[in-house]
Amino acid sequence: MATTSDIRNGMVMVFSGEPWLVVEFQHVKPGKGNAFVRTRIKNLTSGRVQDVTFRSGEKIEEIRVERRKMQFLYRAGDIFHMMDMGTYDQITVGAEVIGDAARYLRENEEIYVAMSGDRVYIVEPPMFVELAIAETEPGVRGDTATGATKNATMETGLVVQVPLFLEKGDILKIDTRDGRYVERVSRKT
Repeated sequence: MATTSDIRNGMVMVFSGEPWLVVEFQHVKPGKGNAFVRTRIKNLTSGRVQDVTFRSGEKIEEIRVERRKMQFLYRAGDIFHMMDMGTYDQITVGAEVIGDAARYLRENEEIYVAMSGDRVYIVEPPMFVELAIAETEPGVRGDTATGATKNATMETGLVVQVPLFLEKGDILKIDTRDGRYVERVSRKT
């Protein structure tokens, strides 16, 4: 058992009988009254996010997770196949566990998987990924000084706002934390 002083971002714990991930936390010590911990937690089963306040010193049940480096092999419907980079063991993970990370996964991409025993809790893509533009509107010549943007659909289905000068086939660096375009890595050939 852990206490509220052990709460940190990325911690997986049992709350109301289900696994939850701590997304944000803040220790608060008001001038009057007892200290408490304000948290924002995400249900790892349903994906629901909830704000919860714990009294200081309250006991919580932590789930010990191991973070493993894996390689995303391929997707078959709603099943994602991955391989442990150290042992070469392969696992399958359902789309409900992958969640939004699926928009950033390309075959042979290295990722991190947080698991306890055989149960996968979190799949983390790298902080930045390089994806090719699969479809976008053509840019208008001379219309690049305004800072205007357009939608671009990436090879994984992710839709990103990009500058007007980018074209289909360009490879872009994308920030997986917020899905933003960072820079063009290479031009289409």
